[in-house]
Amino acid sequence: MSWRKDQSRNERGYHHGNLKEALLQAALDLIAQKGAAGFTFADAARMAGVSPAAPYRHFRDRDELLSSIALRGFEQFEQALMQAWDDGRPDTVIAFERVGRAYLAFAREEPAYYSAMFESGLPIDANPALMAAGERAFAIIRAAAERLAALAPPGLPRPPAMMMALHIWSMSHGVASLFARGDAARRRLPMSPDELLEAEVLIYLRGLGFQTDRRPEAAPQAEQTSSGPWGKPK
Repeated sequence: MSWRKDQSRNERGYHHGNLKEALLQAALDLIAQKGAAGFTFADAARMAGVSPAAPYRHFRDRDELLSSIALRGFEQFEQALMQAWDDGRPDTVIAFERVGRAYLAFAREEPAYYSAMFESGLPIDANPALMAAGERAFAIIRAAAERLAALAPPGLPRPPAMMMALHIWSMSHGVASLFARGDAARRRLPMSPDELLEAEVLIYLRGLGFQTDRRPEAAPQAEQTSSGPWGKPK
């Protein structure tokens, strides 16, 4: 299995005086080749062109190196989702669909970051910075779901906005992990991952009573409730 982008990365040694960045890049290259679990601290040092002891100047161990990569990934992910959502402009449903496409695009274009973020097995609860970064990214999906929930047809039962956010996230994450990755092992589909996700969301919204053949607007935002990172209710 390979997480490599279509365009190959060049191996970068420690030639420019910034050991920390060289190690981060080396680890990204290794994740692209082998996945988040497929390399050691010594492998990262070797690819960066430094001694096995050199990484300890900046990182306590491999998990801390991997956490730094995951943190950068979540920060980039947050920016991509925020730009796609654009505070629901020009229309909540259109903006909501953009968020889904941005989710899949990130998984496809940054598979090494995606693997570090979601497949590394890092104990996120023990890393406050990483936990906060993940929560900020999920908050964009949640905000979109809250806006969408406020547009639901009156008088029909619907799940709380938080549950809707978890449902939509699960669909997006499932499609991204199975089909939208820059991964040679991904399964072939008779449609694009974007089309698959759009169809799933369409079926989901119809099940909640939304008129999916038109795009109604204008209802007050739903009340926010407290949650932990990626939808763990507090």
